[in-house]
This record gives sequence, structure tokens and C-alpha cells, in this order.
Amino acid sequence: MTNRFEASGYDRRKFLASTAALGTGALGLVDRDVLAADPPNSSQVVTGKNAQLVVHTSTIPQLETPPALLDSQITPLDVLFVRNNQPLANVATLKPFPSKGWKISLTGRVDKPRSLNAERLAGMEQVEHEMVLQCCGNGRSLFASSVKAKGTQWTRGGMGNIRVSGVRLSELVRKLGVRIGRKARFLTVEGKDIPLPDKEDFEHSLPLDEAMEHSLLATRINGQPIPAVHGGPVRLMTPGYYGTMHVKWVSRLRFEDDETDNYNHIPRYRVPRERLQPGKPIKYTFSNSKACWRMKTKCVVLSPQPDAAVRAGKPLEVRGVAFNDGSTRIDSVQLSTDGGQTWSRVRLNIPSGPFAWYRWSATVTLPAGKRQLWARTVDALGRTQPLDGSIHWNPSGYEWNGVEKIAVTAS
Repeated sequence: MTNRFEASGYDRRKFLASTAALGTGALGLVDRDVLAADPPNSSQVVTGKNAQLVVHTSTIPQLETPPALLDSQITPLDVLFVRNNQPLANVATLKPFPSKGWKISLTGRVDKPRSLNAERLAGMEQVEHEMVLQCCGNGRSLFASSVKAKGTQWTRGGMGNIRVSGVRLSELVRKLGVRIGRKARFLTVEGKDIPLPDKEDFEHSLPLDEAMEHSLLATRINGQPIPAVHGGPVRLMTPGYYGTMHVKWVSRLRFEDDETDNYNHIPRYRVPRERLQPGKPIKYTFSNSKACWRMKTKCVVLSPQPDAAVRAGKPLEVRGVAFNDGSTRIDSVQLSTDGGQTWSRVRLNIPSGPFAWYRWSATVTLPAGKRQLWARTVDALGRTQPLDGSIHWNPSGYEWNGVEKIAVTAS
């Protein structure tokens, strides 16, 4: 397959020269003076963000939400995590890009290529989903209990629960009169962000049948135009899928026979099909791995925090959230205070839709000493979390969903 950098006349020297001329501010990145601070504040990295977010990287923003800020049904945009892969001018803000003049093309296995301006989406039928948005590296740091995985060491805050609205992909195809070829099995999505030097431009493929059923050309989050830093004015969002597949700043939709072999789709953002011994390398192929598509069943404890000091013999409220890929309901969340010997069901709040998270809570009383709170969820298909999440170890630390184990000290 021809590298699309070559096909499009991509020139690394031009990229470097243009970025040097523009400076980090014009690219929507944090200013060099801010980079010199120790450490930069998240509200300086992305204008409008809550200053309490954890800054993992500043130049191409990666911001993590402290769990205490996630203790609500809908995650406010100022505290929603940020994970971007490539730069784009003027992106580091909660202000939206204008949709006027933003073009999206539909190409590939279609009767003829189409193009539309993003503002046309506002005149089409709108749908809304409440859904979990989760980075597939969320929880990566927890793999370190066996062997540390490479990449940003996210703890539990690379996630949020949001309301997303826009136009179904299937409705867009119908409205434009697109006839998709019978051999097309995948949708490959590109954005307008800029590829890094010597790297392929970011893109992902999704199964076409699922994209036609669930994917949105999303234009609003929590009732507002999608902020620039979160992928507006148009982001391809597929409820139940990991965040990397919700491609930002959509510029092209390609209907194709096969998954892309783009570097960001393979070997990046993949997990082994078979169990891999922690620390063992793997050369990913389409046959021995799968893309980070549907989210695993998972629950997360939001309170108390790891290593918290709590009062012995007094009621302690434990709170958290649980979710899956939306294909079936969450049946229960269970809590153990004795290392998994016994489990008790907790109180569940049922959300408005299948792709949203379930908030849960329980009250326990702990004796004095060092204790662990274990939490797991089970959905209606019997899918749950392994007692040892490292059973799913992979070199990039994707898709952690081990049983939650929160150490506290009661005194």
C-alpha cells in the first residue's frame, strides 16, 4: 500500500519549517514560557480546563481527571480528560471551531465521491446518546503490578460520561444518496490534525456494519458545540467503543474492503488475541491481535482514594461507576472487604441509556488496620473483571479492566 504521505506530497521539512515559523501558540500548543514552569497548570495547557487536572504532556495535550471530579452522572467539559495524538492549529481551548467551511469527503467503495460542508449537518435529523468516553490506556499504570507497560501512565481518570449529539452515519449516507459497494466491510476515518514528522497521519478503521448502526457525526457534547480540543466541529463517535476510535476533526470517511494498515491502527491501539506473558514482546499482525474497539466490562472506585486514611468502626461510603460496551445491561456491582472471600451487591443507579455509566454506592464498616476494598461488576452476559488484571497484560497497557483494589488505612 502506498504511504499516503507520499501520495499527498507530504514533506517533513515543510512541516518542520511551518511549525517553527508558527510557534507552539499558533499550533494550539502551550507556550514555551508555560512549558518552562514546573509543572504547567492544566488551565494553562488548555484554556478553560479546570486547574486540578493532571498534566501528563503539554505540547500535544494529555490531561487526566482526578477521580473526585468524576463523581457525577454527567462529566462537565472543563474536567473531561484530554488525549490528543497529533497537533492542530489553535486547538488547545474549550472554544469550538466554526463549522462553516469545514469540508468532509466520503470516498472509497462508493458509487461516486461526495463532499459536504459541516454546517449542513445541523439541518439533518439529530440523535443523542449518553455514553462513556474512555481512553483505551486508562488504568495503564495498574499493569505495573506485574510489568510496567509503555506509554502515559494513566491511573483511573482517563474517562468521563457525556451526552453526545449529531447525525447518524447511516442518515448521512441516506441523505447524500451514497451507494456503498457490497464488498465494503470497514469505515476508515481521517481528521484534519497534522501528522508528526516521520509518522503516518492518524486514522482508524471500524467495522462498517457497527458504524452504520451506531456511529454519529457528532457536533455537540453536553449540549454545546464540541470544543476544539475535544475534536470539534465534527467528531466521529461510536458509543461503546474506546476513545481512540472516536476520531477527531473529521475530514474524510473512506468505505473500504479491509482495515487500514496505518501505523496508528497496527501496531498501535491493538491487543493480543491470546494471553501474553507480561514483559514478552509481540509483533502485531491482523491474525494475532485485535483493534481496541469495544470497551470491556469495568467498574472504578471514585471514593475513597487509594491509600486514604479512614475511621475504623465508623460507616464509610464507597462510591464509583460501572459500564461496558452497551450491548447489554450491567447486572450488578459487588464489593468485598475481605480479599474476595465474600462479595456483597451495592446500590446501583440505572442511567438513561445503555452506553452510559451506572453510578453505585455502598456503606461499609472497617476494623482498624490496613485494608483493601475490592469492587467488580457483572453484566447480563456474565462478563466481569479478572481478579488479576495483569492476565490481559500487553506492551502498550491497553484495556485494563482488573478488579478494583483500593488500599486504605482504618484508625
